[in-house]
Amino acid sequence: MLQESFQQIIDFRRSNRVFDPNIKVPEEVITRSLERAILSPNSSNMQLWEFYWINSEEVKKAFVPLCLGQSAAKTAQEMVVFVTRKDLWRKRAKWNLERIQETVEGEPNRLQKGGLQYYGKVMPLLYMNDGFGIMPTIRRTISFFGGLRKPFFRTGGAANQRIMAHKSCALAAQTFMLSIAAEGFHSCPMEGLDAYRVRKALGLPWGAEINMIISVGKGTEEGIWGPRFRVPYNEVVFKK
Repeated sequence: MLQESFQQIIDFRRSNRVFDPNIKVPEEVITRSLERAILSPNSSNMQLWEFYWINSEEVKKAFVPLCLGQSAAKTAQEMVVFVTRKDLWRKRAKWNLERIQETVEGEPNRLQKGGLQYYGKVMPLLYMNDGFGIMPTIRRTISFFGGLRKPFFRTGGAANQRIMAHKSCALAAQTFMLSIAAEGFHSCPMEGLDAYRVRKALGLPWGAEINMIISVGKGTEEGIWGPRFRVPYNEVVFKK
C-alpha cells in the first residue's frame, strides 16, 4: 500500500547529525532526489530556485566552517545548498510563457489565453520592483481596493516576494529529504550557517538567498539526538 510505504519513509526520516564515514552515497541517489525535488509544487510554477550539489572533497571541507562547524557538515558525504532566486523572475516568466506558446495551434483556447496573460502581464505586476517604491505601492493599492468587497490576493513589496520564493524552495528541500529517506540514507537540514559567505563561495549574485543546506550520508546512532517528540496533535490541529 502506498500509504504504508509513505509512513515508513516519514518514520525513517530523521535529522541525523553524524554520518558514517565509511559508507558513500551513490551519486545516482543524489541525482534522483534532485530530479524529484524539481517536481515539487511551487508558486505559479515560477521555480525561483537553484540547487548546488557540493560533491568534491575540497569544497565540502571549505563549507564546514561556513556551516559553523556543525557535525552534520563535518561528516557529510554530500551537501546540497538550496537557493532562492526571485531575481530570476523575468527569465522564469518568459520560460513559462514560451512553454504555453508552444502548445498553441491557431487561435489560443480559453486556458491558453489565461496562461499567456498570467505570465505576460500578471507576473510582471507581481514581481516588478523599482528604486522609488512605486510598484509596491501600486500592488498594495490594488490589493486594498480589490479586497474591499471580496477575498483578494494581497501582495506588496520585496518581503512578500521573498516569502513566496522561500516557501517554494522549502517545499523542494522537503521533497529532497523524503527522497533521500526513500533511498535508505539520511539527511540533516542546516540553517545555522553564514549565508553571506555561502553565497560568496558559490559566486551567487545579491538577488540570490540561501534557503538551507542539507547534508546527506548514512546516519549513525549517535547522530540521532534522542527520541522524536512533537507538540500534541490537539494543540496544533484545529477542525473548523
